[in-house]
Amino acid sequence: MRVAIAVAALACASLLAGPAHAQPKATADIKDASGKSLGEAVLAQRDGTVEIDVTLTGLPKGTHAFHIHEVGRCDPPFESAGGHFNPEHKQHGKDNSAGPHAGDLPNIEVSDTGRVKLQVAVKGVSIDGGPGALLDGDGSALVVHEGADDYKTDPAGNAGKRLACGVIHR
Repeated sequence: MRVAIAVAALACASLLAGPAHAQPKATADIKDASGKSLGEAVLAQRDGTVEIDVTLTGLPKGTHAFHIHEVGRCDPPFESAGGHFNPEHKQHGKDNSAGPHAGDLPNIEVSDTGRVKLQVAVKGVSIDGGPGALLDGDGSALVVHEGADDYKTDPAGNAGKRLACGVIHR
């Protein structure tokens, strides 16, 4: 009987502690310049990448650039988020032979309803430390831009002004 109770206690402790290999996670509440929440991004460290899962509503229809920026501040008009997250000091864009920045993400396509969902795995960044740490001393942010990223023009892909921003945090 004592063995059964001990095994049951270990099983309960294991369930309460969560998975043995839980991966670091972070979130970002993405807001427009008026402070209205447009949605949330969930970031998870997995297999040497950070997976970003974002769902947004209330954006203008069309193609918009979406980037990780180098500072965890989102004071409108969101210039406080700094430039693109770029720990390896590369140029902007996947189509630039000297790029891309670690913060360069795919464009998002917003439907007539103003909704968009994106899932992307990002290399060169980390939630849990190291040279690509998103949660370093000044943090980082996710930013949605007015226009599309051309994937080549340094430093920001001619994406236009910043429409929305969310500070990445645990």
